[in-house]
Formats: sequence, C-alpha cells, structure tokens
Amino acid sequence: MSDSRTAPERVHEIVLHDDSVDKSRETGQPSILTTGLTLIAVGVALFLVWQTVSSLLIVFAGVLFAAFLDAAARALAPVLPLSRAWRLTLVLLLLSAISGFGLVWGAGKLPEQTRLLLKVMDSQVDILQEHLLSYGVDLLGPEWGRDFAQWLFADQGRFLSHAHFLLGGASSLLTGVLVVLFLGILFGFDPTSHRESLVALVRPSYRARARAVMDEMGSVMRLWFVGQLIRIILMTACVWLALYLIGLPGPFVLGLQAGLSNFIPYLGPIIAAIPIALVAMPLGASLLVWSVVVYSIIQSIEGYVIGPLIQRKAVETPPAWTLVAIVLLGALFGVMGIALAMPLVAIGRVAVIRFYVEDYLGDDLEPATNKRE
Repeated sequence: MSDSRTAPERVHEIVLHDDSVDKSRETGQPSILTTGLTLIAVGVALFLVWQTVSSLLIVFAGVLFAAFLDAAARALAPVLPLSRAWRLTLVLLLLSAISGFGLVWGAGKLPEQTRLLLKVMDSQVDILQEHLLSYGVDLLGPEWGRDFAQWLFADQGRFLSHAHFLLGGASSLLTGVLVVLFLGILFGFDPTSHRESLVALVRPSYRARARAVMDEMGSVMRLWFVGQLIRIILMTACVWLALYLIGLPGPFVLGLQAGLSNFIPYLGPIIAAIPIALVAMPLGASLLVWSVVVYSIIQSIEGYVIGPLIQRKAVETPPAWTLVAIVLLGALFGVMGIALAMPLVAIGRVAVIRFYVEDYLGDDLEPATNKRE
C-alpha cells in the first residue's frame, strides 16, 4: 500500500515524533520497558526480602543495638571531653563489666530460683487441669502428665530428639546474639560510612533528603531503645521489691520476666501476670489477691503514666495500629517479629510520612517545629 503523503509531510511527521520523544525524556516520563523492568526488580527484591526476613530482622536488631551505643556515647559527651571512639569504647567496657557481674551473680541464684518456680507452676497447672476436668473441660489434652520431665523424656528416642532440638536452638540463639553484638559495634563505631553507602543508591538531587530522613530514623531508634531499657529496669525493680515485701518466692525472677515483658506492648504484661498468679496460688487466696493487685497497680502506673512519658517522643503511632503490627509480625515472623514490632512501626511511620505523604503527595502532616532534628 503506497504512501500518498509528500516528502515534506513525512519529514515534518518525523520531526514532530522526535520532538515528542525528546520532550518525554526531558520531563522524565518512564518508557514501557523501564516501567516493566522496575516492576520486575521490585518483585524480585520483595521475594528476596521474604526469603531472608529472619536474617534481616537480626540485622535490624544489630542496628538497634548500635543506636543504643550511640545514645550512650552521646550522653557521655558533656561529661567526658573525649573523642566518640573513646566514649564508645568506655561504654562497651562498662557493659561488659555489668554483664560479667550479672552472670557471676545470677549463676549462683537464678537457676535454683527458676527450677523452684517451674516446679511450683507445673504443680499448679496440674491442679488447674484437674479442676477443669471436673467440669468436662480438657484444657491441656489427654497426653498431659503430672510429671512434666517424665512426659517430655518418656523414651530414649524422644530424649535424643529433644536434646537435638535444644542444642540446635541454643546454638542458633548464641549465633544470633553474637551477630547482633558485632553488627551493633561495627555500625556504632562508623555510622556515617554505612549511612552514606545507602544514601548513594538514590539520585544525587535527593540524597540530602534521604540523609535527613535516615538521621531522623536513627533518632527514633535511639529514643525507643533507651526508653525501653528504662522501662524494663523500673518494672523489674518495682515488681521485685513488691513481691519480696509480700513474701512471694523467687521475686527477682518474677520481676525480671515482668520487666522483659515490656518488649511486647499490651500483650506482654498480661502474659507476665500468669507466672506470678501460679506461684502465689499454693500460698493462699489472700496472697494471690495481693500479688495480682500489686502487680496490676505497678503495671497500670508504668503503662499509663511512665511509659507514655518516656516513649512519647519516639513512638507516636496509635495503639490500635501498634497492636495490629504486633499480631501480624508475630504471625509472620515469630518471636523476633513480636519483639521488633514497635521499632519497625516507629521507623516505618517516619518513612511513610516523609517519603510518601510529604514528598510524593505533597501534604505536610506535621509542622516543621515538631520534626525531629
């Protein structure tokens, strides 16, 4: 089929097409090929993240530990006129000394207290099971036995399988702890170069913005970790002292598990009340009531007064969304997802507000005076 257009008309059409291509390139509009390759790259990246999420959570825990070391070094700056590296070294030495003292002190007391408390709780669970069976409720199943050790290691094959499971779990836990410690130390001593290696992945015109947002995320992680540490120490000390005055056995172990439960907001304190109630049950109804009431009062003061005062500058997410994140991350990634849900939500909120709401949508939700330095 012949083209009836004249040569000048065809030349004019080619020029117009070239002008439109040049304009699309100038305006930065992506082509179909570029869009397709971008979508494929994003899909592959999401698949790799999903497959390596356990390792990524360990890396994130190392970043949190680095944020804590950085916060401690910053706190020593007004007191010690030393370089940042020397202050970090001093912080690590102090942490090592405190950890060593805690291990030496706890090695002689904690195992015996823990064994006694587990024995008491095991007997109380048996009593509770028998009481429920009288009403036709089989809470723990037909295989539950009164002697937990005998039920757990009934034969040699089961013993070996459980021993293999325990050894594997212990080695995995030790490896994860060591990785977190070493990553925290490496990130803590040289945070700028690690940050700049990520900033270099964005366009040069956007690097200053990315650098500012990452600094804000670091500030949020510092505030969250320090706040959590303060809450754990306060909760452990208060519950320990209260249960000791009441006369409950193993008050330090019960106080420690109550303090550590604050890593899991909303759900953790409820779970921590169960061991306290089980230990107090055989000592009489009055002591049980006193233990539960005292723990509830301490937890209410910490949860509604002290906690919000400490964490209000770090985590500003509504409680319902925080609980949703804990449930979803716990279902997807287990204990690590539950423990790291709060800091992930905190920095995720910063990323969404800064990159999506403000930069993409152009809506400034927060006044400039409220933005963290």
